[in-house]
Amino acid sequence: MGLGNLGYAVTAHRAQGITTDTSHVLADSSTTRENLYVAMTRGRHTNLVYVATDRPDDNHDVPHPADDPEATARTVLYGVLQHVGAELSAHETLTAEQEAWGSIAQLAAEYETIAQAAQHDRFTTLLRHSGLTDEQTEDAIRSDTFGALAAELRRAEANRHNVDTLMPRLIAAREFADADDIASVLHHRLARAIARPAGSGRTSKPPRLIAGLIPEATGTMSVDMRMALAERRDLIEQRADAVLDQAVSEGEEWTLALGEKPVEQRTATGWRRQARTVAAYRDRYGITSRSPLGAAPDSDAQKIDAARAKAALSTLRRITGPQPEVEIPTSQARTGRGVAL
Repeated sequence: MGLGNLGYAVTAHRAQGITTDTSHVLADSSTTRENLYVAMTRGRHTNLVYVATDRPDDNHDVPHPADDPEATARTVLYGVLQHVGAELSAHETLTAEQEAWGSIAQLAAEYETIAQAAQHDRFTTLLRHSGLTDEQTEDAIRSDTFGALAAELRRAEANRHNVDTLMPRLIAAREFADADDIASVLHHRLARAIARPAGSGRTSKPPRLIAGLIPEATGTMSVDMRMALAERRDLIEQRADAVLDQAVSEGEEWTLALGEKPVEQRTATGWRRQARTVAAYRDRYGITSRSPLGAAPDSDAQKIDAARAKAALSTLRRITGPQPEVEIPTSQARTGRGVAL
């Protein structure tokens, strides 16, 4: 990262004590919070930051496992603000580690990784019996997008769809012609088919979601996998409860949008379920703003979760009545349109 004025450039470390008319700062995922602060406070009139969202490397032709294909300027800067370069005390280090490893972001990632492994054999068997040719099946299973297809199948089941009957219909509906990626085509068809939970009216059932966000993995799997998933499910829900309780007890401003917890037990239970979804969304995506849902989501996955959190806020308004206005970005308010909950 550097600071420049009329061709003058230095590193942020050397910029301590230097003042210039305009500061131009280059930041990437390796930048620390302290360095960004120094560089962005050197300009008398203007301080500009340019964010690198990718890091080309001529040593390999394929993306590095640590690369984030959905990185945006906002997500990179968020990471910079979490990247503390100053030395922490032993107690601070332990607290920070416990917070990171106990967050819903971490627990949800673990849950989805285990679910992927636990359901792999079942979903490959499903594809083999859904009408694809042997060659098409093998191409789909070997595809880089098979993981995304498996995640979509899990979401379909969480939304109460019967994938054993749905997948054959989607495959038979249209030829694949010269499709380069069968798994990607199936993922697209499935996502459109499950845009709403299965059933309607009295026949509809609530989706199976952990803390209102994470699709629960179901179906046949080993005992060890089922236990590992159950442990993380419980930890996610406990974390969501803890985040909600702390925010309410400390009077954080975003909790005003939740309304007062009702006195009547049954209504209070419904209130807590919806409020916990909002708390889980904030913890999963590191939201610290005063508005309940923060800035507009960047990735498709976050848009789906934002729609679920937004629906939870709407339900809370029905439970408790109108609440004080809390600003929600217009682009975010549109994310629930056409997105499966």
